Amino acid sequence: MNLHEYQAKMLLKQYGVLVPVGYVASNSEEALMAAKKVWDETKVEGWAIKAQIHAGGRGKAGGIKIARHMEEVELFSQQLIGSKLITPQTSAEGKLVRKILIEQNIYYPGEEQPLEFYVSFLLNKALEKYMFMYSIQGGMEIEVVAEKNPELIFTEIIDPMLGLMPYQARRMAYNLGLKGVAFQNMVSFLLNLYRAAISIDANLVEINPVLKASDGKIFAADAKVVIDNNALFRHPEIAQMDDPDEMDSLEREATHYKLNYIKLNGNVGCMVNGAGLAMATMDVIKMSGGEPANFLDVGGSADVDRVEKGFRIILKDPNVRLIFVNIFGGIVRCDRVANGIVQAYRNIGEIPVPVVVRLQGTNAEEGKQLIAESGLKVYSVIYIEEAAELINKLLS
Repeated sequence: MNLHEYQAKMLLKQYGVLVPVGYVASNSEEALMAAKKVWDETKVEGWAIKAQIHAGGRGKAGGIKIARHMEEVELFSQQLIGSKLITPQTSAEGKLVRKILIEQNIYYPGEEQPLEFYVSFLLNKALEKYMFMYSIQGGMEIEVVAEKNPELIFTEIIDPMLGLMPYQARRMAYNLGLKGVAFQNMVSFLLNLYRAAISIDANLVEINPVLKASDGKIFAADAKVVIDNNALFRHPEIAQMDDPDEMDSLEREATHYKLNYIKLNGNVGCMVNGAGLAMATMDVIKMSGGEPANFLDVGGSADVDRVEKGFRIILKDPNVRLIFVNIFGGIVRCDRVANGIVQAYRNIGEIPVPVVVRLQGTNAEEGKQLIAESGLKVYSVIYIEEAAELINKLLS
């Protein structure tokens, strides 16, 4: 589950991570009140006005503005709230800005120059351990840094049985070129960041930039946090932070029906049972000359109701030219799945695009026979090679 920046910072602050003083607002009046509260608490001139959407690249898209006085706070808040931001991580339509974050200016003057770093906590699945990835090149896209200056990216592997050790945090602060008060503050920052990530069951905590202010304080100037959905039952207070407005309308509908659906930009809708099979199915679609229109996992049951809801959601995507149903009958028999597909098809009525059904596993032949005898416009196959050839032919 993705969090907004203001939600992520609220959580990090609870674990001792230093974040800028800030308040969220949904209109210009609230923005002015928030700016006044920030001033009252910090006595620092200037505010950062940040659009709150689930997408990176906000700054380049005009979603982050610096206000020098209250008039600009009002002006920028009016410009951002209700606008649509188009970034590399949004669709061509962009995302509607419903809320903004009003934050203190942390680039305040002082004896030292502010510095920006990149720090992220993530899972290294290959090593089955946690990992920090960090760089002295903060404020930039880490992919660009990796491509042009890979020597500036450092990693720290963390044994989950031990956690982030103080010597590791000190090594990270040293690699970032810090010393004195800033060095000690960075060590504390990293230890607290790790504690926060583990405590909230985060799959990813990305801070870009981490700012060393002119007085040596270390701030999380930005924050992207992704929570493990499978751990949300342990965090009901975090689960309530989910923002359905940030989801695609079809994804929101699928979530309501407890279907695992992700909208993509292709022309072949796919329905499978199992995430691994879904990934393989999307590969088959691409190799067949098509592009996946979605990721849809109906789960292990694949009963009539779930199959029907899956069909209806896929068909709401106007880009879909073909539907590929790929089911492995392990726990559930293929003939029962086939019967579910037939009943769902009849309940929906005429489906305007070709439907290719591949059943493999227990009673696969019986399932294929059921579909063949149904009289419906469904292409039934057993082998993946057959499915690939048929998809290619139907799309040609």
